[in-house]
Amino acid sequence: MLFLVLSIICSVTVGVLFKMVRGYEVSPIQIVAWNYVFALILCYFFFSPNLTNIGTLAPWGIYVSLGVLLPAIFLFLAASIKQVGIVKTDAAQRLSLFIPILAAWLVFKEDFTILKIAALLAAFPALLLILAKPSENTKNKWIYPAVVLLGFGIIDILFKQIALHTTLPYTTSLFVVFGIALFIMIGAVIYNVMITKVSLNFKNIIFGGMVGIFNFGNILFYLKAHKAFAENPSTVFAGMNMGVIVMGSLVGIFIFKEKLTKMNFAGLFLALIAIVLIVISQII
Repeated sequence: MLFLVLSIICSVTVGVLFKMVRGYEVSPIQIVAWNYVFALILCYFFFSPNLTNIGTLAPWGIYVSLGVLLPAIFLFLAASIKQVGIVKTDAAQRLSLFIPILAAWLVFKEDFTILKIAALLAAFPALLLILAKPSENTKNKWIYPAVVLLGFGIIDILFKQIALHTTLPYTTSLFVVFGIALFIMIGAVIYNVMITKVSLNFKNIIFGGMVGIFNFGNILFYLKAHKAFAENPSTVFAGMNMGVIVMGSLVGIFIFKEKLTKMNFAGLFLALIAIVLIVISQII
């Protein structure tokens, strides 16, 4: 259980860091780039990936897709936290789990149970209620959490496809994906500095390093939690998604004083119900 709690704390801390950077003159692009530098170093140190096995056996199409999507959605995550707050962004990110469920039903033709249908029926209004704006707020930035939801859903599908390639360890694939993401972000930083004239700043390294450490910590402890609960993976699945929504909500409301309407709270409650239904559907 300790690993699961640590994974939840690391996940929410990434959001807190992106919320904090608003008070500093920093570049989100440079922060995300440095995040992958630190994540790559930690990935190599903890997982010791065997890169000699990578070649024609590797699913390069999926690797490249993830390498492009991960940093892009990370930037949208930062923008979403800035525009609508941690509570709504974390909830949207966790509700993205319904994208691969829909894909399994519509694309891969998996059987759909009544519980999964009930979960989807709860998830859609939950999303609408979570992203609902106060009537006096004329600037609804719903597009940012919506892209986060869609993006993380697609990323989840791609990572599940990587897991099917048993010829390569999952952690080795993760290292390669991080490497591609870093390569993409180096190009973005060069454009950022050379074309848009954004200067390199030591504060970006500090924030990027912290984001990278907690981002990797989230992955490391999540994998360790799955090993600890190997016979009951649904416990980790439920605990992670519900824990991030609850903890992210508490941090957003009590620390950053984010204002939520009754509709938003109703949406968060429906989101938790939807996740519970999905977990039950996996058990029975």
